[in-house]
Amino acid sequence: MTRRLADIADVRSGDKGDNVSIGVLARRPEDYGAMLAALDPARVRALFGDWVRGHVEVHPMPNIDGALVLLVGGLGGGATSTLRFDQTAKALGNAILRLPVG
Repeated sequence: MTRRLADIADVRSGDKGDNVSIGVLARRPEDYGAMLAALDPARVRALFGDWVRGHVEVHPMPNIDGALVLLVGGLGGGATSTLRFDQTAKALGNAILRLPVG
């Protein structure tokens, strides 16, 4: 069975305008490396496809076994202008947990 990011990490997400920020925290220090590998910007971009119009940034935070993932242009224009059913970052934060962990 393939492990997913959900098996080793927790997330908290937020939005500002058209950008999504996702905080990802490894549950155990020994899973931090696998978590960072799963959060490769190209893999994150592939997961969300054309939903992210800008770039993907991943900022490691080794002092807390975490990372900040930033999806620039990830909300279809932002909460007040998007036609998406779920216009906030909450669903995208949970969706990132589907990434496979090697």
